[in-house]
Amino acid sequence: MKLKEQFKTWKQIIRKRGSTLAIVLVALAFLIPNNIILALAGNNSSVNLEANYLVNSSEFKFGKTIKAFDNNFRVIFPKTADITGLTEEANIRLTQLNEDMATPWNLNKISQIYQFDFGAQNLPRTFNLEISYQEKQAIHEYKQVFFYDRNSNSWKPLPTKDYQDKNYVAAKVTMPYARVVVLSYPGVLVSGKASWYAYKGGLFTASPDFPKGSKLRVYNLANNKFVDVVVNDYGPERLKHPDRAVDLDKVAFKKIASTGAGIINIRVEPLEIKADSSGRLMGIPAKGATNNPALSSRAAIVMRESDQQIIFSKNSTTTLPLASLSKMVAIKTFLDINKNRTRLSEAVAYKLQDEKYNYKYCQPWESPKIKMREGDKLTIKDLIYSSLVGSTNNTVETLVRVSGVSRTKFISLMNANAQAWGAKNTFFVEPTGLSPKNVSTVFDYALITKQVSQDAIILTASAAKKYSFKTINDKKTHSIKNTNYLLDLSKYKISTSKTGYLDEAGYCLMTRFQNGKDNLIAITFNAKTRDVSFNETAELMNYSVRLIQNGQVGVASAE
Repeated sequence: MKLKEQFKTWKQIIRKRGSTLAIVLVALAFLIPNNIILALAGNNSSVNLEANYLVNSSEFKFGKTIKAFDNNFRVIFPKTADITGLTEEANIRLTQLNEDMATPWNLNKISQIYQFDFGAQNLPRTFNLEISYQEKQAIHEYKQVFFYDRNSNSWKPLPTKDYQDKNYVAAKVTMPYARVVVLSYPGVLVSGKASWYAYKGGLFTASPDFPKGSKLRVYNLANNKFVDVVVNDYGPERLKHPDRAVDLDKVAFKKIASTGAGIINIRVEPLEIKADSSGRLMGIPAKGATNNPALSSRAAIVMRESDQQIIFSKNSTTTLPLASLSKMVAIKTFLDINKNRTRLSEAVAYKLQDEKYNYKYCQPWESPKIKMREGDKLTIKDLIYSSLVGSTNNTVETLVRVSGVSRTKFISLMNANAQAWGAKNTFFVEPTGLSPKNVSTVFDYALITKQVSQDAIILTASAAKKYSFKTINDKKTHSIKNTNYLLDLSKYKISTSKTGYLDEAGYCLMTRFQNGKDNLIAITFNAKTRDVSFNETAELMNYSVRLIQNGQVGVASAE
């Protein structure tokens, strides 16, 4: 450690410790190695280490590298031919911050937090930072240098190059002052294995981590050949292939290896990452990453099912329209009335009057429905699956008609069920969710989800990715795809789900998923777009699991 750096360290110890021992240690600083002195001082990890370097402007002509903190933090000024106007003798102040400072909840901190401060001095405008990282488990993960933006109280990423073989990253910087840290994206692989597939026949790749449209450079570690590819598909499934970073289209694979190789060891360098419709890059909002999810959805909640522990909440008791999430209560009410499950195979005749109830709240072309004619026959199972998988409205009304009670009584039973389940601020005026007067809160709906998920039919139907059936009378095939895209993209096992949309309700989404032996329920109401609904629900899922894994379960409220 340089002389000035050593003095600064001892000043910090005296300031922190305020003891005779600290003063004695400073006196011994020139007799005992610095690392031993720190150990004698109690190895206080909260002590900030400072280093000051005086640099003459003439040194910038040939380039200047400043190494600090055991060479873990390096500031590299490029060669500067014209040094006119540069501060003649500049003071470069560097600090290793060992104090507690919150970092983004969804990223892993894999380096110390460092600070550089050039003050108001005239220095070369552009320089490079190199920061070493020690976390071995992060070697295969995507990493970036982040700087702390005091204006938004968030961490923002810098363009970063990862030197995995040397355990450091580099970033180009233009700021005279910043706090910086290396953060890794858990589970986002940039090294591992790759196989090939025959699909589009071009320079494409499938990735479970990087969004479609992103451009990646993939290196074959055996021969250092590389190919630039565009992500055009999702995969490989990380649960089945935990070490597979990407899979390459056959055409791309042949650029760097023989197809006979089958699987190769690769390294991925992201060249361009596509933002999602909300402007997020790899889940990081444009305004930066924070230590709690920053949601735009009007209301949200995550509840642990076993003990009803609230892990996250935002406006959880605000009453809002819930749109097609109403259908879950309608189906549970139907199944409670008809406890004899042999009725599932019973054939019923469709009536056009069923869908006319829907048109009280929307135009005929606006309502999701199964197109059927008067008298078409289908089973009760077909009606239930169509209602939950495809969120069709006419099929719900058919179920109400054949339930065995009047429509008015059926809606009354829906409300009675909600009250019995503890959903005190929930009310229905019709069974489909087309009316904006169907209202609930995300807290209420978490309680509702817990109850309806006890029914095996609802579990199977609501989490089915697709469903097909043929009408009994004319054998016409109807195919329906689930409206919850997270069923295809999520890394978690989703056991219950339902989407909803109305102009007045925005986009609503309920997702119940497994975490170990327990289930978690994540709900968002009134998202601005469908993508925001999916992205923010996925963010809540990741956040809650991470909190539980870290033993930090509690209320992280955005009320």
